[in-house]
Amino acid sequence: MGKCVELSEEFEKFMRPIRNASSPGTLAALCLTAFRLGTGVYPLVLKLGLLLGAAMFLLSAFFIFFYSIYPTWKKLWSGTAIFFLSGLICLTLSSVALLFTL
Repeated sequence: MGKCVELSEEFEKFMRPIRNASSPGTLAALCLTAFRLGTGVYPLVLKLGLLLGAAMFLLSAFFIFFYSIYPTWKKLWSGTAIFFLSGLICLTLSSVALLFTL
């Protein structure tokens, strides 16, 4: 019975980075989906905001993945925060651009 607990702790250690990176990765996928569905006569600011937001969230997912593996590297945490906030700013600009087109 003690061996099962050790196996689950090892499994948790390997799954934590993937689980942590899944949230920004999901936001990146949603940005790309909105970009793909928005093929029409939309402003360039909206399209660029969605693409840049997806790229920022993807970079944030990579940074949080590696920070989960190497928690002593504070530069990874700073990169995660900067890219995640940049992605949010891009999405906010895209939302404002969408409001002005409707």
